[in-house]
Amino acid sequence: MSSNAERKYRAVAAIQRRLNPVMRRLPLQTLLETTGRTSKVPRRTPVGGKRVGDSFWLVSEFGERSQYVRNIKADSRVRVRIRGRWHTGTAHLMPEDDTAVRLRGLPLMNSAAVRTIGVGQLTVRVDLDG
Repeated sequence: MSSNAERKYRAVAAIQRRLNPVMRRLPLQTLLETTGRTSKVPRRTPVGGKRVGDSFWLVSEFGERSQYVRNIKADSRVRVRIRGRWHTGTAHLMPEDDTAVRLRGLPLMNSAAVRTIGVGQLTVRVDLDG
């Protein structure tokens, strides 16, 4: 990662550490719950994405560097809170997916933020259980 990208990552991570605890409390905020890869404790991350049929799609702004992506690599079973309701499912990392195209189909505000702050974006698909 270039030094400019590294500075951007550190700045955004610092903001997210302060903002995410507030966002997690909002009743209609979409959350992704993974299991901590070493702690085995549930980790909830505010995300933007969209349910399409039996799948939930999102784009990680920092790709494989995002902590929730690292957690998914260790344990792909996740939960997603959509409109206040929890759904279980299996997450799949999709490095071949075109994130620019994917972001056009996801919520506008989140997609703009991911495009602006993201470095090394990665699509994540969660196949929701019946």
